[in-house]
Amino acid sequence: MTIKINVDMAKCQHYGQCVFEAPNIFKLNNDDKLEYTAEADESERANVEAAIDVCPMQAIFIVD
Repeated sequence: MTIKINVDMAKCQHYGQCVFEAPNIFKLNNDDKLEYTAEADESERANVEAAIDVCPMQAIFIVD
């Protein structure tokens, strides 16, 4: 089973806090811009939820 992840890039300020919580899903590229995987295994849910909680811009969502 997979979960779908969405980041509102209009809100995202590329602080990278999500990278620390879910490094398999989120990363900052060479330009320090956020890149992410839009679908992840259910086993990553807790990490993604932690990333949602620490995002200062509240830009990360799990799409049901």
